[in-house]
Amino acid sequence: MADKVDISTDSSTAIQNANPPSQPNNPLSRKLNKILETRLDNDKEMLEALKALSVFFTENSLRTRRNLRGDIERRSLAINEEFARIFKDVKEELESVHEDVQAMSTCCEEMTNRLKAAKEQTQDLIVKTNKLQGENHRLEVRSQVAQAFLAKFQLSHEEMAMLRGARDSPITEDFFRALSRVKHIHEDVKILLRTNQQTAGLEIMEQMAVLQETSYEQLYRWAQNECRGLTQETCDISPVLTQAMEALQDRPVLYKYTLDEFGTARRCAVVRGFIDALTRGGPGGTPRPIEMHSHDPMRYVGDMLAWLHQATASEKEHLEALLKQVTLQGVDENMQEVVGHITEGVCRPLKVRIEQVIVAEPGAVLLYKLSNLLKFYHHTISSIIGTSVASLLITMEEMHVLSKKMFFNSLSLHASRLMDKVELPPADLGPTASLTQTLSLLREVLASHDSSVVPLDARQADFAQVLSCILDPLLQLCTVSASNLGTADMATYMVNSLYVMKTTLALFEFTDKRLEMLEFQIEAHLDTLINEQASYVLTRAGLSYIYNCVQQHSAEQGALSLLPSMDSSSVKGAMVQFDRYLSSPDTLVMPQLNFLLSAAVKEQIFRQSTELVCRAYGEVYTALTSQANGYKDPENLLPRSPQQVQTLLS
Repeated sequence: MADKVDISTDSSTAIQNANPPSQPNNPLSRKLNKILETRLDNDKEMLEALKALSVFFTENSLRTRRNLRGDIERRSLAINEEFARIFKDVKEELESVHEDVQAMSTCCEEMTNRLKAAKEQTQDLIVKTNKLQGENHRLEVRSQVAQAFLAKFQLSHEEMAMLRGARDSPITEDFFRALSRVKHIHEDVKILLRTNQQTAGLEIMEQMAVLQETSYEQLYRWAQNECRGLTQETCDISPVLTQAMEALQDRPVLYKYTLDEFGTARRCAVVRGFIDALTRGGPGGTPRPIEMHSHDPMRYVGDMLAWLHQATASEKEHLEALLKQVTLQGVDENMQEVVGHITEGVCRPLKVRIEQVIVAEPGAVLLYKLSNLLKFYHHTISSIIGTSVASLLITMEEMHVLSKKMFFNSLSLHASRLMDKVELPPADLGPTASLTQTLSLLREVLASHDSSVVPLDARQADFAQVLSCILDPLLQLCTVSASNLGTADMATYMVNSLYVMKTTLALFEFTDKRLEMLEFQIEAHLDTLINEQASYVLTRAGLSYIYNCVQQHSAEQGALSLLPSMDSSSVKGAMVQFDRYLSSPDTLVMPQLNFLLSAAVKEQIFRQSTELVCRAYGEVYTALTSQANGYKDPENLLPRSPQQVQTLLS
């Protein structure tokens, strides 16, 4: 840039020397001024030119400045010559490429001509090849269709071998898959019957039907052998056997035969297990044999029934495991029938042993407990079996009826013995020994009745019959026993006997009606005792004769004072005697009242008899104070009013 500045300075000096100041409008001057005024910073072309010039213009001298134009032209010529040389090489390369392209074009034309000739020569071969390819495609499609048809409507060799295995070959999961495939083919082949392939459909259907029957026969034989082996006390139902029952449900006859075989095998196992439990006990002797407790009827029968209850529940579970995949209608009825068949074998040994216990007549209480026990287990086992027509339940019901019949026979025999030898009332007019024993028997029966687990409605029905068998003969016994007693003695004896019956029944449920009946009878006899006590007091207090006269007196007879022993002095003496009674009323008590067992009853009799005495005194007082009866100064005869007497006696 320093060189450029120097050039500009020299040029400016030369111009100033060449142009005198007197010629300011000289064109050269204007041009120089314009050049000098130009701002090089904004002229990019000028800057680029100067930059290119600086490459070869290295020395700024007068000579170089004068030769600058020539140098620039020479440099331009050298550049053009270099360009021409390089472009010549490019031209030669392009000509070489052109020759190659021409050669390739010629070769392609030759190949095209040869291909046309070859195509004309192989046209027939191509047509045949295309035809064969089309035929090959059709054959491949047919092959795929045939393979799909065989896959859908035929079994594989492995499946055929599985279904047509040896007689004693085991059944596996693969067998059921193959059998299921046969069933599906048999169903799917019906589609062919609706097309024009009916012949093939019929043949396949017949083939599958034969194969199905063969498979079901083999499966039935295997399941039958498996069921025959289930004779142990505890058996495990294999999943394969469960699947076999599910498959056999399509053949109801084979399904039924297999269930029968299972029931027969399990029946033998249950009978053997029951006999072992009776005679041998459990493993190692624990628990002990049930026969060891034959001396205890309740435990003996209870252990047998408990074992049967457990065995029935176990067999029901085994059967549920066997038939859990069966969807056939009526499977519940099948289970009930099979469980009934399994438990049928134990009926005879059970019946013989329970009959021995019942016929031995262990007593009314034990018979009643056995009856309730049989009723409870009948109800429990029937809920497991689901039907009441099973042989085991029928046997238990027969034993229940027998024990109940023997129980009521025992009660009837006891009652007849009581009536055959009627016991006289004791001196204290309390309950007789036979009555006490019978009530003790009733108490034990009712206690066992309350503790039984028989359903409520059944217990209530039994209760009424038990009470009728015992209470009715007892009431008759008491009536006959007291028939020769006096009125007060009879009433006292009956009240004591009825009171003992009432207190016995009050401890138990379902006795409301009987308690109400006994209460009515006690009230009737209490009325007798109340009247007797009142009569006893009136007689001992001297008021009985006067009260009877007042009761029987009528106006036609005249004044009451004119009757015998009804004069003022007699009445005065009677009132003195009555006053002594008022001073100590507790001394005048019938001896029979001291024999009453209930203090409350005694208190009731004393209170109500006192009320009768007060009422009698009130009637006497009213009659004697009446002017029509002719007593003078009745206030002296009767110093106490009825209210005062009632106050003293209350």
